[in-house]
This record gives sequence, structure tokens and C-alpha cells, in this order.
Amino acid sequence: MRAAYDTVAAAYAALLPDASFEAPADLAMLEHFLAELPNAARVLDAGCGSGRMLREMRDRRPDLRFVGVDLSPRMIAEARAECSFADLYSADLAELPLADGSVAGVLAWYSVIHANADELAAIADETARVTAAGGLVLLGFQSGRGTRRIERAYGHDVALDAVLHDPHDVAAEFVAHGFIVLEAFERPARDGERHAQGFVLARREVSPRGPTAAAGG
Repeated sequence: MRAAYDTVAAAYAALLPDASFEAPADLAMLEHFLAELPNAARVLDAGCGSGRMLREMRDRRPDLRFVGVDLSPRMIAEARAECSFADLYSADLAELPLADGSVAGVLAWYSVIHANADELAAIADETARVTAAGGLVLLGFQSGRGTRRIERAYGHDVALDAVLHDPHDVAAEFVAHGFIVLEAFERPARDGERHAQGFVLARREVSPRGPTAAAGG
């Protein structure tokens, strides 16, 4: 997966430079997530790619402090060119280079689309570790069951398998890792989309690993 996204990084950045592809309902969820975060809170974009959602979040909440993590070093290199305001790291979402309870919010925007059930559980566990008590997580993903094949990804001779997730299954996984779900829903596919889109917004409550420090200060 890392090699595949390294290959397509430049094309991805050119094809998806910003959040203009997102539907109004998608951006409304992002706005809801951001509006609930305290002033100057630290926010993680988990699977930040080339940084387009980091830039969108900063435009909407310039007071926040941003961290971006992506599996692909070349995606991180693309992000560094446009996101000098963020701390950026190349790492697996199941092994985040962040301290316990060190962020007040986590955005996982289409970054769990290659995660099977076991991998999603590991990501939920790691998200719980780094999110402070009372912090938020927002996930977006293609909704459904099974997998879909992406041929010629971003114009390259690269094929990827993506996993479809039921919003209620994702919600249940995060509940199992100490979150309370605020919203979990599916919006219908638009023209040009093959699948409905799923969203889960949840708040960190009880940590199985003990109390965490506040991340807003």
C-alpha cells in the first residue's frame, strides 16, 4: 500500500488539490466536527495524503494546531509543500508517533478505506490512545460491505483494493474502544460515485488505558 501511494502521490495531489469534490453534506460534517473543538486544540489528520483536508481545516479554524500522518512518505512530501503550518509524519495509523491523549480531535477522512476488520480495530485502538478524554473523531469512508477494485489508480499502472464499511459497524468498533457515537449515517451516492458514503462522529469518553491529559492547551 505504501509503494502504491508513493507512486500516485503527485497525481493525487494534482487531481485532488482541495475539498471542492466533497458534497455539501460531507463538509457540513467536517464543520460540525471543527465547531466542537476548543480554541487552539491540537488536531490530527490521520491519513492526510497530500494535505488537502489539513488546508481545509485550517481555512475554517486557523486557531487550531495541526498534525498530519500518512503511510506514504511521498504523500507527506507533497503535504509539506503546502502545509508548513502542520507537523507531518510518515507512519502507520495503527502505530501513531504521538503521545497518549495528545490530540483533541482526529479526522480520518477516507483513510480507513483499505483497512479490513482487524486493521480497523487496530486503528480504533490507536485513535483511542492518542485522543484526550472528551476529544472527537470523525471518519468518512465508502459505505457498504465487501471490497471494490480500483484499476489504474490516479492514472498510474497501480491497482488497489478498497474495503467498504457499514457505518454501524464502524461505530460499534469505536464504541468498543471507549467512544460514544454522536452520529453514524450514510448519504446516497451522487453522480459519479459508485457507492454511498458513510460518516461516524464520536466522542472519546473512558480510556481502557487510564486517564489522558487534556489536549486543548
